[in-house]
Amino acid sequence: MRYRVVFSPEAQEQLVELYRYIAEAASPAVAARYTDAIVSYCESLCMFPLRGTKRDDVRPGLRITHYRKRTVIAFDVDTERVAIIGLFYGGQDYESILQEAFDDDMER
Repeated sequence: MRYRVVFSPEAQEQLVELYRYIAEAASPAVAARYTDAIVSYCESLCMFPLRGTKRDDVRPGLRITHYRKRTVIAFDVDTERVAIIGLFYGGQDYESILQEAFDDDMER
């Protein structure tokens, strides 16, 4: 079965911020290659969506994988889609950020 991969608005925003950060630190060309590669990696989850590590301790249904050991990709999987929840670069505390977002959603 082939899953559909979707990016949350937060993940899209994080990807743009990552592009900006790398473009300033290196160059726009380097930033484009890196962020395009992350998108391709995320899209490859359509064939093998259960990669990574389950992290139900942070958020129910959460899975985590890494891209080049520097970017954490947070996602969940349902019956037909993979939802990219967040992209965290360079040691960001993704656990706290995701837990806080989940708690906020539960309060609504």
